[in-house]
Amino acid sequence: METVYTLVPPPGKTSTALWIPVVLVLLISLVGIFFVYKSLSGARGSTFTLSPAGLVIRGDLWGRTIPTAQLRGALARVVDLRAETALAPRRRTAGTGLPGYRSGWWKLENGEKALLYVTTTDRVVHVPTTAGYSLLLSVSEPERFAAQLRELSPAG
Repeated sequence: METVYTLVPPPGKTSTALWIPVVLVLLISLVGIFFVYKSLSGARGSTFTLSPAGLVIRGDLWGRTIPTAQLRGALARVVDLRAETALAPRRRTAGTGLPGYRSGWWKLENGEKALLYVTTTDRVVHVPTTAGYSLLLSVSEPERFAAQLRELSPAG
């Protein structure tokens, strides 16, 4: 003869506590999906708008407005990160590092802090700022972008 016994349910609100891990996993998953979505959309749709007011970067989580006074336009130049290894991204501090797309805050080989929006390494615009970091940007027309920066902010 076989007899089956059941588990005694936990007393009080303990059963509600069993849902806490489930809710936490769902929240962490949603946050992860949000970050992946923003990174992928930034890799395809980031824009860089230059105006007399400054540079507006729109894209993923790291977008911002940088006033003209903070841009050292006279020093803006197009670089090849394979040749100028001192400017190559070395370590991500807060950002995205996907194959073919790096954005956010990185440390460069020379130790400098930089905000990156980089999809290629051969024609990247390097823009120093007076705010303690540089920009590395993969823009569609790098020479024209750098020239316009030099016009907007001729001070070095």
